[in-house]
Amino acid sequence: MYVVRLADGTLRVPHTLASEDGRLIGNAYVEVSPGDPDYERWLAESLTEEEWADRRRRWLKENDELEREFLAFKAEQETWTGRDPEEPDRIVPGARGDSANGTR
Repeated sequence: MYVVRLADGTLRVPHTLASEDGRLIGNAYVEVSPGDPDYERWLAESLTEEEWADRRRRWLKENDELEREFLAFKAEQETWTGRDPEEPDRIVPGARGDSANGTR
């Protein structure tokens, strides 16, 4: 989550609310106005709404390749058994499963 600077100078700062035992209750934004004691600290890392939208668009566009790599990795993990086809009771470190010969 980013600190977003609105056109009027107000900052929307991410804030997490947790219960006393540490469980997450929710994530939200709190508004910090100029003159607030924490304003200058947050201003340095803030983005305009346009900059934030641009980052989000770029991330979504550039995420496609990363998502393809992840899905390929996930598919490989789902088919991996680590079993030696010659000795099914033996697990081979670094081995790949082969569903064609029944070792899946």
